[in-house]
Formats: sequence, C-alpha cells, structure tokens
Amino acid sequence: MRVLGVDVGGSGIKGALVNTETGKLITERLRFSTPQPATPKAIVKVIQKIVLEFKWKGRIGVGFPAVIKGNRVHTASNISNSWIGTDAVKLITKATGRPCIVINDADAAVLAEVNYGSKRLKKGTVLFLTVGTGIGTAILTNGHLLPNTEFGDLYLKKVGNAEGYCADSARKRYRLTWKEWAGRFNKYLKQVYFLTRPDLILIGGGASKKSDRYREYLDIKTPIRYASLKNEAGIIGAAWAAAQKRSFKNR
Repeated sequence: MRVLGVDVGGSGIKGALVNTETGKLITERLRFSTPQPATPKAIVKVIQKIVLEFKWKGRIGVGFPAVIKGNRVHTASNISNSWIGTDAVKLITKATGRPCIVINDADAAVLAEVNYGSKRLKKGTVLFLTVGTGIGTAILTNGHLLPNTEFGDLYLKKVGNAEGYCADSARKRYRLTWKEWAGRFNKYLKQVYFLTRPDLILIGGGASKKSDRYREYLDIKTPIRYASLKNEAGIIGAAWAAAQKRSFKNR
C-alpha cells in the first residue's frame, strides 16, 4: 500500500510517499521549514503544499510533536500553543480533502523501527528518544507501545527543562562541543533511565546520524543503540499508522 507520510517537527516539516509493505520511501523526501509561529493555519498550509506537490489522492499519516488523544492536540512542544484543543485530524482532513491519521511523532518513529527495523525491539522494555529541535520519547514493552509519553519535559535539578538543556537545538544554541553536549545528554539519560529501567535505549532523530561524535562520552547502565531508519522514521511510522487506520487514542 502507498501512503503519504508527513513528519511535523519544530524546525522542518517533511513528507514522502511510503510503501507500507516494505517501509521504504518510494519518492524523494520533501522538506519545508516549519513556519513561525507554528499555528494550526500555518502548519496545515505546509501539509497542503506537500499533498499538492505529490498530487496525492490517498491516505495521509502525520507524525505530530504533541500528545494526541481522541484526535485532539493536548500539548504544544515547539509549536504554537494555539494548537491545544484542536482536532488535528478534522482540520487536516478538511484542508487537504484526504483521509488522515495523526499520531505523536516519537510514537510514529518507534513504530517504524519496530515494524521495519530490528526484531530485538519486540523483546523487553525499549526506551526510544528522538533528539532534534526537542526530545521526543516513546516506550515499547515486548513490542507494544505506551502512547504519548513526554519525558522530554522532565525537570532536571538545577538546570530545568530537559529539552531546553540537552536537545540538539541546545547544542547549537549554546555552541557546545559534542563532548560538552554529551555531558548534558548523559545527565538526562541517567534520570530517564532511573525512572523507566529499560532493557535498551534507542536514539533516533537528527542526533542519530552523528552518533560517532558523542557516543563514547555516554555512560549508562543499559545498552544504547541508534535507530536504523534515522531521520526517515517519523515519515515511515506515520504512513504505517495510516495504513493500519490506527490513531492510538487514549481515552
């Protein structure tokens, strides 16, 4: 089945057609900068543009940087607070004229990894972290997803919000060396490890592409691996969820 997958991020909105049987992109990936402010109207306009660029007539899966419950947006991480309370599925479906599924972006990415990546993710507890403009998280237990975790918002003693302290955007903002940034990220990993006790930590997002620059500085009591689908996981997982007609509603 062919599905249009869209990954909405704090700095970029990406889209591509996906073969949901193989988990492979079957077109080049389109990327547009996330509009600022990232209001519902502005983001939906970009999604419309992606649909038009592909001349797409079928189903759409959208990975979104927020808690999604009952199709509504409940948080606003790196997007406008005006999204909170919005029925994202209704809004995007109306704007594009295409059937749509909206899912938390980190949940989408880890679903891509578990369905098309390593089989080891189907055993034990896996903590997935997508590290880019912000920090998205997802938890799998024996391959089953716990939707809408938000460990990127953890408060770290003396330094504050984890995202603001050690997302990849913080590295760029404070002009940190990779070693300096890894020290911050390691502090965060120790805290989230203490809370979740995973059997495996999987790191995705933009930071997964540059793991050779910092992995030697991480010191955690559990194996750390890096996402095989890298920065395409969000697109692929959103498309997979749409193909399955699954929105992972929590009620």
